[in-house]
Amino acid sequence: MRSVRGGEVVRPTERDEVAAAGSELIGGPVGRHALVGSSPWTPVRVLVLCALGLFALGMVQKLPCYNGGWFFRAGAQYTHACYSDIPHLYTGRGFAAGLTPYFDRISEVSGNMEFLEYPVLTGLFMQVSAWLTPEFPQQVAEQQAYWLVNAGLLMACAVVMVVCVARTHRRRPWDALLVALAPAFALTATINWDLLVVALTAAAMLAWSRGRPLAFGVLLGLATAAKLYPVLLLMPLLVLCLRAGRFRAYLAAVAGTAGAWLAVNLPIMLFAFEGWATFYTFSQERGVDFGSFWLILSQRTDGTVEANLFAILLVLLGCLGIGALVLYAPRRPRFAQVAFLMVALFILTNKVYSPQYVLWLIPLAALARPRWRDFLIWQGCEVVYFFGIWLYLAYRTGDGQQGLPPEGYHAAIVFHLLGTLYLCALIVRDALTPERDPVRRDGSDDPSGGVLDGAPDRFVLGHTATTATEPSTAGAEGTVRWGTTTR
Repeated sequence: MRSVRGGEVVRPTERDEVAAAGSELIGGPVGRHALVGSSPWTPVRVLVLCALGLFALGMVQKLPCYNGGWFFRAGAQYTHACYSDIPHLYTGRGFAAGLTPYFDRISEVSGNMEFLEYPVLTGLFMQVSAWLTPEFPQQVAEQQAYWLVNAGLLMACAVVMVVCVARTHRRRPWDALLVALAPAFALTATINWDLLVVALTAAAMLAWSRGRPLAFGVLLGLATAAKLYPVLLLMPLLVLCLRAGRFRAYLAAVAGTAGAWLAVNLPIMLFAFEGWATFYTFSQERGVDFGSFWLILSQRTDGTVEANLFAILLVLLGCLGIGALVLYAPRRPRFAQVAFLMVALFILTNKVYSPQYVLWLIPLAALARPRWRDFLIWQGCEVVYFFGIWLYLAYRTGDGQQGLPPEGYHAAIVFHLLGTLYLCALIVRDALTPERDPVRRDGSDDPSGGVLDGAPDRFVLGHTATTATEPSTAGAEGTVRWGTTTR
């Protein structure tokens, strides 16, 4: 284990009983007399290898669909739990026909969509993949090739994601093993294009942790141009910067986000506004769909649920709760903690929960609550949901003789909701009782906090502001221990 600037690398096998037990598969925890730092296998290299291996296993899991389930037996992609949007949208969104996203209408091939319903950067990713896909006489072979091209590009995104998580907490690179070995990562990596936005968001978190708010904003703006949720991170970050008095850094982050988002979106807005706006109108008008607790309510009551209104109200209440947590907590919560809570709030209240949305939370979970037991409990719930939705679709599209009936699918949704709420509850507890936080037990403050790391409080509610006192020799460079003296 090589040392890094600010102290020795934290070894999970010395602090996490589940990690220690799991290490027995490769010889057990590192001993006192081990020659650390003498191997070319650095933590990041090992993590990348693990991520590539798990990604490859996920591709193997999709093999029954690749060999025909996507094309010839409609129900097979559900019974084998190997569904992917990618080959279907290659033809269904006009890429196979050479149509240009946002400019050309796709209603003739899609049947119901006038234009591509994805944000601009994701649409560009899809188009570049189509350009890289070779032509074949058979449409099926071309769809298979398109999926393989996308899988290769998404694999690169997965590597970026893992490397960024490993480097965000300088002394805790091995926390990224939670990401590299997450079961839901393998199962959902090639369902859709979400790994693109997750990689950009992870890179933004890394930039913020290194005290580069403008770079953070640029990367976050690019991520928001690929999917909407990353912009939500600016909301809890505002309250953190309010408590620490770091408004200049926050304004730089906002400026970078807005500038990068406009740079990507403005050309399409100017020349193909109707196509550009499709994603936003579709998101607003979309009804209650799979995976949400709104679906349970609508199916149980056989009535219309005003999901849009109530979801907005719940998000607003949740934002107030997160803001109160930041301002009332005895010690300023870490950025990764409130980032996880913000994205989880959006997921829990959204009208739809697609299986691949779990990728949004996996890197944030590794940074916010790096404990193997809790992470695996949550992942177990997500795996239950993953298989639940495909078996439910098998039940709906088949003759009802196989698959999961609505009651079973509702139970799978509840598993997903409870697993995410469980992790949220632990993170809130860590914020309210910092001595329980695994990251702070060695005296660190906020390794992913950048300009917030070790900064004294400027504005708090409910108690007296604390100030930085004794420098920590255990934390990252610039980290300080927090005392109880008052200003």
